[in-house]
Amino acid sequence: MKIIVDAFGGDNAPLAMIEGSLQAHQEYGVEILLVGERDKIEQCAKEHNLPLDGIEILEAQGMIPVEADPTTLLKEYAGSSMAVGMQALKDGKGDAFVSAGSTGALVVGASLIVKRLKGVRRTAIPTIIPSEKGCFMLIDSGANAECNSDMLLQFGLMGSVYMQKIMGMSSPRVGLINIGTEERKGLEVHRETYHKLQNAPVNFIGNVEARGLPLGECDVAVCDGFTGNVVLKLIEGMAKFFSHMLKDMLLRSTKTKIAALLLKDGVQEFKSKIDASAYGGAPLLGISKMVIKAHGNSDARAIQNAIRQAKECIENGVIEAIADNLSQLKEQAKEQEEAHHNR
Repeated sequence: MKIIVDAFGGDNAPLAMIEGSLQAHQEYGVEILLVGERDKIEQCAKEHNLPLDGIEILEAQGMIPVEADPTTLLKEYAGSSMAVGMQALKDGKGDAFVSAGSTGALVVGASLIVKRLKGVRRTAIPTIIPSEKGCFMLIDSGANAECNSDMLLQFGLMGSVYMQKIMGMSSPRVGLINIGTEERKGLEVHRETYHKLQNAPVNFIGNVEARGLPLGECDVAVCDGFTGNVVLKLIEGMAKFFSHMLKDMLLRSTKTKIAALLLKDGVQEFKSKIDASAYGGAPLLGISKMVIKAHGNSDARAIQNAIRQAKECIENGVIEAIADNLSQLKEQAKEQEEAHHNR
């Protein structure tokens, strides 16, 4: 298996990408195709005494800045590491693509270069977030600010497949984020989505309120990208807030410092649970080949885990399962339409 890695996407490029790729090659046995300026990659590896065993380099020039218009990826930045890497994925030079670069550009490139699965309305970015009962998926977490009910329905289906295949959940509970749990709550799009999810081949449990997410009330939380990104950033901020408050409390006096020593294992467990680098990244669901978006400030460990995530998605047939479920959904809709017509 060969994973293509954007060597120049992200805040810590190219060092973190080289180190993470090496660790993934050694740990998982995958081959790596690093995309970027060969001279800079080789120079960085030499300066940090890093061998490039198991790593090929595909030449590309520059990167697309985070602040650039994502649509310019195919024009002004067609020779960038991200664009060249996704073209290589499309051409079959690797099995998956990992990048910590611009989210917007990655979504545009994946949709226009690699292409979406047949029937997929929009690519969705899911984010795995820890909860009281383990974790849940937030989908969409930023790719699509406005969504109709068909898009939200597909998000629920794709998220359910991923949680089954990768997180090992036999029947993931799919919830629709809303301002109340009652069926008639929310805007028209929420009410339409509610009824469509009721009839979809997923374990739909109804509406969920945002306060129920960290308590583990559902396994897949469906929403538009605007709502999802607000929820995600709030959760990230609250996690940092609680971490800072906990640190201040435990280091306040001699007594609390002694208590901190006694609580050391528990504190470490808490920190590891909210560590985003453990998950690696977010797969772009709905794309015909596996594309993983790693966090912009990913370190080597996060890149390694993003590569592991790509490997697991391929081995577990996530894309094929999504395609099969979408076909099932389409066939179901066709049968319902025919039944309605024959009444």
